[in-house]
Amino acid sequence: MKKTEPHYVGHRARLRDRFLKSGIQGMADYEVVELLLTLAIPRKDVKEPAKRLIRKFGNLKGILDAPVEELRKVEKIGTVTPVALKIIRAAATTYLQQNAEGREILSDAATMGDFWRMKLGGLTNEVFQVAYLDSASRLLRDGVETLEEGTIDRANVYPRRMVESALRCGAAALVLAHNHPSGNIQPSEQDKLLTRALVLAAEAVQLKIVDHLIVSADDVFSFRKAGLL
Repeated sequence: MKKTEPHYVGHRARLRDRFLKSGIQGMADYEVVELLLTLAIPRKDVKEPAKRLIRKFGNLKGILDAPVEELRKVEKIGTVTPVALKIIRAAATTYLQQNAEGREILSDAATMGDFWRMKLGGLTNEVFQVAYLDSASRLLRDGVETLEEGTIDRANVYPRRMVESALRCGAAALVLAHNHPSGNIQPSEQDKLLTRALVLAAEAVQLKIVDHLIVSADDVFSFRKAGLL
């Protein structure tokens, strides 16, 4: 007698076929999450765990931004799946960075904004990063570096370290970025003072700071667009 396959096997195949034909357009949020879960949970029905994740975190972005510890609290998610979701998120961030490499940043600012929102926006501590550009304002390969990591509301950045790092990699210009874990992307007075200090340090060695971005999970503030650079 032929063994009957579990019902979810056919469901998974249908989901994959829909994705291959039409992408994720038209799929419900939980179905997209199901597709991701099938990569980490090979032999179980993942529809209900996907719906539980959506109920708890709201949408795919909320799930990918959630801490591993919170993901593990969801019933039937286990300990491995949260790590797999973090790998997927990190891979997407790397894709955005590599997609920006070699592009002229002034005409592609949205890509850098999306990149830093994904990379830094969901963090609970403040992180300050810099992108190194060539003389045509194109992002250098592997041209993003973390300068400082701080507390929930502050990261100390030293102009000398920024300048030394930029000269070491042969950069001609820089884009600065840091996150505000509070979600408020408006620059503080400290942000403005720090930006002025970094601009002066850069100009002293003929480096140009193209922009300074402040990001949250959902938004981006540009010093250049605001007329502060």
